[in-house]
Amino acid sequence: MRGRPAALVLALCAALVAVVTVLGAAGAAQAAGYRYWSFWQSDGGSWAYATQGPATARPADGTVDGFRFSVSADSQDSAKPRTAPGFAALCADTPAKPGTKRVGVVIDFGSATDAPSGETPPVSPRTGCAQVRTDASSAEALAAVAKPLRYNADALLCAIAGYPGTGCGEQVSAGAPASPESTSAPSESASSSSSAEDSDGGPSLSVLAGVAAVLALGAAAFWQSRRRG
Repeated sequence: MRGRPAALVLALCAALVAVVTVLGAAGAAQAAGYRYWSFWQSDGGSWAYATQGPATARPADGTVDGFRFSVSADSQDSAKPRTAPGFAALCADTPAKPGTKRVGVVIDFGSATDAPSGETPPVSPRTGCAQVRTDASSAEALAAVAKPLRYNADALLCAIAGYPGTGCGEQVSAGAPASPESTSAPSESASSSSSAEDSDGGPSLSVLAGVAAVLALGAAAFWQSRRRG
């Protein structure tokens, strides 16, 4: 009888290992993130994820805005623009003018890996110096140097300089094609640039319930065997 509790413990451990393996596989099969344009601001040497969307951010004269197209789950793993030129380099040929401000703009079209199916991103980033009115937003500065822009009905920035030609913030799942009709991306719209919340990124309630059931049954069997022993 002494061997029965030990055997049950081993069986329970094996069940837990199996459950963890299933959960890991399920997590990997879920959405990897969203394909979208992220918005960044530079201090002249590095990029910081913007705390506002481009339509509400009001960059000061002498600052630099950046945009990067990539697939990411949220701001914590979002890819930065791969180049960070300073304002002086971007706006050296644009003299100051009364009643306006100058904003450097960097546009990184991302890699082929992140591109929608059938599309190829421009190889080189685009840079420019936007000379706009003093109260202009980052979206207006972007429009001054990188038309055409495309937005969806929710004012989500979908394309810069015509790229990509289709889709808008679609969810990208591992091993599955993205749907261009889905627009549940992290918001880079007119009002904010909040982080993504990937509702499909974890195990479902039914899976968690199954885990709980396995644990409960294993524990009950273990204690029952001890009482009989």
